[in-house]
Amino acid sequence: MSDAREHGGGHGHGHGVRADADRRFLITALLLILAFMAAEIVVGVFAHSLALLSDAGHMLTDAAAIGLALVAMRIAARPPAGGFTYGLKRAEIISAQFNGITLLLLTILFVVEAVHRLISPPEVQGAPVLATGLAGIAVNMAAAWLLSRANRASLNVEGAFQHILSDLYAFIATTIAGLVVWMSGWVRADALAALVVAALMLKAGWRLVRDSGRVFMEAAPVGMSPAEIGRRMAAMEQVAEVHDLHVWEVTSGYAALSAHVLVAPEADCHAVRQAIEVVLRDGYGIEHTTLQVDHAPARLLEIGRIDRSSCETGGVGAAEPHCRDPHGPSHPGNSGR
Repeated sequence: MSDAREHGGGHGHGHGVRADADRRFLITALLLILAFMAAEIVVGVFAHSLALLSDAGHMLTDAAAIGLALVAMRIAARPPAGGFTYGLKRAEIISAQFNGITLLLLTILFVVEAVHRLISPPEVQGAPVLATGLAGIAVNMAAAWLLSRANRASLNVEGAFQHILSDLYAFIATTIAGLVVWMSGWVRADALAALVVAALMLKAGWRLVRDSGRVFMEAAPVGMSPAEIGRRMAAMEQVAEVHDLHVWEVTSGYAALSAHVLVAPEADCHAVRQAIEVVLRDGYGIEHTTLQVDHAPARLLEIGRIDRSSCETGGVGAAEPHCRDPHGPSHPGNSGR
């Protein structure tokens, strides 16, 4: 095997928290939402409006999403230390998972209550609901504008933005319900609006749980195909084979890759590694790479595929075993065919 000090580590470094994540926009949006949420709870109780109370519950998750995003951004900025070799960058993923689960639980609560109110509707005062809904539209438009100016590459910030956006749609539904109740007296419109809010919360919550779950399971970033990447790496000049290829997200917007690359005996391992890093960075946005680059065994070049029996002993000229537990498919290259 080639000397690991020479061929074992190609690293792109993109560890820093993105500088354009402007905390001032998030803090301003958070204060705006908290102030309006308190007023909405008061009006919702006074008007007996489930739509307003469900909107207030949704705004509470908005505030939590922004607050946790701010905390997670600060925690994630801490440098690696001790056993946390990536630092605490996944703090924002924990935050996103918590926000998603909270949304799903609130969805169940509001659906149950809305169904109950459809069966036995209470008296609802339409005018306060209408006025509060109009004010909510204005507040959420302002909050959405603020968050749109922050860094949305983060799953945390994007999750908070989607919360605000769905809340804006919910206030539109609440405003329509308030108008219907005020003009016609049909109070069930309030419960129907609450169901619309619950549907939006379900969509936003499921998306956060799904996307953060992918990061926890170390899946490849959405839209990024490890098979395609492997084939492209293997097709490069002097590459005989690529295997043990892993692509995952350390946190949202921070992809990482590791792979074992076998090259032709006459190839310059350093030059091949650098060429691969350029392709991964420019073609896929992957800046953190760990590439082990070795010269291919003669048998691989003769039959066009890796011989796992030779892997057991490390291949030709190996000083120690490798490939004892190969992971994933192998991608034969031009030099291995």
